[in-house]
Amino acid sequence: MRNFISQRVQAVPPSGIRKYFDIAATMSDVISLGIGEPDFVTPRPIMDAGIGSLNAGKTQYTSNSGLIELRTALSGYLQKLYGVSYEPENEILVTVGVSEALYLALTAALDPGDEVIVPEPCFVAYTAEVAFAGGVPVTAPTYVEKNFQVTAEDIERRITPKTKALLIGYPNNPTGAVMERENMAQIAQLAEKYDLLVISDEIYDRLVYSGFQHVNFASLPNMHERTITLGGFSKSHAMTGWRLGYAAAPKEILAAMRKVHQYTIMSAPTPSQYAALEAIQAGEPFVAQMVGEYDRRRQLLVNGLNQLGLDCFEPKGAFYAFPSVKKSGLDETAFADQLLEEEHVAVVPGSAFGASGAGFVRLSYATAYEKIEEALNRLEKFMRRHG
Repeated sequence: MRNFISQRVQAVPPSGIRKYFDIAATMSDVISLGIGEPDFVTPRPIMDAGIGSLNAGKTQYTSNSGLIELRTALSGYLQKLYGVSYEPENEILVTVGVSEALYLALTAALDPGDEVIVPEPCFVAYTAEVAFAGGVPVTAPTYVEKNFQVTAEDIERRITPKTKALLIGYPNNPTGAVMERENMAQIAQLAEKYDLLVISDEIYDRLVYSGFQHVNFASLPNMHERTITLGGFSKSHAMTGWRLGYAAAPKEILAAMRKVHQYTIMSAPTPSQYAALEAIQAGEPFVAQMVGEYDRRRQLLVNGLNQLGLDCFEPKGAFYAFPSVKKSGLDETAFADQLLEEEHVAVVPGSAFGASGAGFVRLSYATAYEKIEEALNRLEKFMRRHG
């Protein structure tokens, strides 16, 4: 029998994260700092809005683009936060999480062989999704010495006649890095110079600390017309399981994305859309509360790692720390494997997020403060043996 799996899919390795979750699931007393998911329950008013839609019998499809009330609210939300203007009718699309929005953007934009520059370390889906869409991912490594910010120079060195797009994600998963406005402005000028599409994954936009202000890429001069903004509610409003995201883009680009969406998804889940509408209208106090708690955990974890000799730059966004494991004498994979086996603490090797993550591990502080304290105690014991 012949192999029925496409070469394109065969060429993409499985996620490097899943291995550690699968092993941890077979063990007792494991503290997981691996998963990138809020430990908070969706705030009650948001949950009630989704339940209320079901109780009211709102179980049908919505418009392909999503509830017009939600798209109108999203338009106002982006205007208020970042001063960017999108028409609710034809420049905003409600999707099944940001994962679908990314798939739509790449599928709508890429022809076979088109190159997409992807700074790394990056979210595990980025290079895989580019490949699934028929494109060629071209990675641009970032470095701790530059706080894991990609620069215009890093990007320009990798531009060829086949380069069509730039895919960036800041605040960054896995590093927690944020992008300074001046650096983003230089990248914006580069995108204009070489006529590149920019796909900006801003799912962590609300999770920033130390007085940092997130910069929406589309808000930069001349970028609105060439930027697809991807966003959602999973991280900021603790709504991962609701699977609700959005894309905002110029109408011609959005129409192409909507076409793919029509034929693959039809519409995002109706109850989730009503929950998201409530999240925009009444969710701000909950966002502020969760960000405050993440910041408290962030300081505990980063300070604790540095005291143990696991050098960690200050992550100012998302909910991840990305320390070097050099002083342990282990590479990142051995560190993660042995830490899980010996101390029952799950972390993710940095190389799961690209080659430039070698020598680092990702730890999520989207877990309880007390669990982070205990994880640091276990790490101290581990480093006594390996440091």
